[in-house]
Amino acid sequence: MPHRQIVIGDVHGHYDTLISLLDAIAPDSDDQVYFLGDLIDRGPQSAQVVDYVMKHGYKCLLGNHEHMLLGTVGKGGIDSHQLQGWLYGGGYPTLVSYDHHIPQEHIEWMKKLPTYIDLGDVWLVHGGVNPTMPLEEQTAEQFCWVRDEFHAMTEPYFKDKVIITGHTITFTFPGVAPGKLAAGAGWLDIDTGAYHPNSGWLTGLDLTNEIVYQVHRKHKTKRTLPLAEAVVSIDPSTVISKRAKRPSVV
Repeated sequence: MPHRQIVIGDVHGHYDTLISLLDAIAPDSDDQVYFLGDLIDRGPQSAQVVDYVMKHGYKCLLGNHEHMLLGTVGKGGIDSHQLQGWLYGGGYPTLVSYDHHIPQEHIEWMKKLPTYIDLGDVWLVHGGVNPTMPLEEQTAEQFCWVRDEFHAMTEPYFKDKVIITGHTITFTFPGVAPGKLAAGAGWLDIDTGAYHPNSGWLTGLDLTNEIVYQVHRKHKTKRTLPLAEAVVSIDPSTVISKRAKRPSVV
């Protein structure tokens, strides 16, 4: 059996839910596991999540929440201008999970996280791309933070690659129920809102076999279903005008 390529959406500090999800997926040493970023913030066990991913050598992207943390404490001190924004965005539980002292080893690891990973026919990124800019001109500001202009694309950014993202909780798109994935022109979003009280689902996607694995944070339900059954297609014309109300930072 060939090795699997497995992509996991935004964990947001929910270590126990992540372990349950990995138990369901059961990756072996030949499988390739990729995290889309936002390991941290909002949930109670960010330090444990980061430590686990680091120790297992799993590949991980830079998410906007790691980007905020690095902007706050990644330059050798605390940037007071960035601090309030990070804490407002969910950083305080992260500090608590680290007992208010983030090890330099973890900070240096986050500094080395790539902003995207090219798997050939699949391209992994946390937030998306700015469709009006050449790829080589884009930075973490676009790759980690972009939202509506990316989801409103009417043509794929790549002709030969599907972009898989986290960052935007899928139920914030019109017509998408909690736990469902969202797809548009050349993109697939698998952030099903593990931390959010209106969802609670953490998602892993087996790209090789097109299987979706999910665990619910609150009631611990596990489910496995074909990718085709989990995806809702998005009308790009509805993205900006009708997106469901969401938290200011997700």
